[in-house]
Amino acid sequence: MQMTDEQLALIKKEFATLKERSAFYARKFEGIDLSDVQIQADFEKLPFSEKADLREAYPLGIQAVPDEEVVRIHSSSGTTGTPVIIPYTKQDVDDWADMFARCYETAGITAADRIQITPGYGLWTAGIGFQLGAERLGAMAIPMGPGNTEKQLKMMQDLGSTVITATSSYALLLAEEIDKRGLRDSLKLRKGVIGSERWGDKMRARIANELGVEIFDIYGLTEIYGPGIGISCSEHHGMHIWNDYIYAEIVDPETGEVLPDGEVGELVLTTLRKQGAPLIRYRTHDLTRIIPGDCPCGLVHPRIDTLTGRTDDMVKVKGCNMFPAQIEEVIKFVDGTSSEYQVMIEAINGRDVLTVLFETPLEGDEKTRCEEQLAAIFKAKIGCTPEAKGVPMGELPRSEKKTKRIFDSRY
Repeated sequence: MQMTDEQLALIKKEFATLKERSAFYARKFEGIDLSDVQIQADFEKLPFSEKADLREAYPLGIQAVPDEEVVRIHSSSGTTGTPVIIPYTKQDVDDWADMFARCYETAGITAADRIQITPGYGLWTAGIGFQLGAERLGAMAIPMGPGNTEKQLKMMQDLGSTVITATSSYALLLAEEIDKRGLRDSLKLRKGVIGSERWGDKMRARIANELGVEIFDIYGLTEIYGPGIGISCSEHHGMHIWNDYIYAEIVDPETGEVLPDGEVGELVLTTLRKQGAPLIRYRTHDLTRIIPGDCPCGLVHPRIDTLTGRTDDMVKVKGCNMFPAQIEEVIKFVDGTSSEYQVMIEAINGRDVLTVLFETPLEGDEKTRCEEQLAAIFKAKIGCTPEAKGVPMGELPRSEKKTKRIFDSRY
């Protein structure tokens, strides 16, 4: 992506004092004169930042302002390893609120809406980010947090919620409950803002149909503010990234070489205005591409495509590399499958055994034909043949947060 003059000016302004303000970057860029960065090509020679760097800086080694300027900290939602703690200044929080309100506006949400917020609060950035944006927009925030589905549905009906915000897993759980109880006609929902995990077309269609909403994908990560740095628009072709706050690159995950627009690679982000914890060339591990050309919606902010997975999501079975997005693509092509699936990978008698469990309403011979078709399409698209097993609808677990779908017991 071509760096704009405004983005370059913001980066140069940041670099003018970065080493003095941040011991982290004084070490990171030791031997590099940041005043030499005058054009995009100079910027692309700088080293990447990684989550491992941020973990090593635990707890507040990434902080680039005095303690008196820090008004809040957040932490990544990861369950393994040292947590990543990100400090925020008042300006950081205000900027995040502005970006999030812009996300809501892009989705056609207004101050007249009532936004039910189901993602978690606390150290995680999700719930409080959705609330910040709602308050900045002037909409009514209904800060439910996760779980307690009975109460979620009661509030949804009694308060006339018009917008639901959730992970895709919890949105599906709510949609199934609403369908099971025949509540859809008693609800006023019209929009869904969904984020935090990738999801396939079948899951998207089920949630949209069963909730009766138009769905928007929202993007973000704790290290870079949180959710709200980008969202899909009414065209539903990729997510606009707010490039007045964030500079995006796509790089080859193996070589780190910057790729041209349109090519799939790893998303690398640089904050342009962040004070508490600026991040320079941060590797997200998310796989996507920059969509070339202008969006018919009229927004000038560039678009990244729907995420195809993460570089660390890939598993290798029987000599084949596979990502969750490829499995979801297979399921999309098979009639009779639901959106929900699990992949089990085991080592039995020295060989890899791959099993794909999927939900289906079919029974008997129809289910057998569906299993055979899924196995054949899986082989054609991914390169190896699984044992495909259809299970009844609702049998696979649902989650209030993110759903784990691939279980690899070989190691």
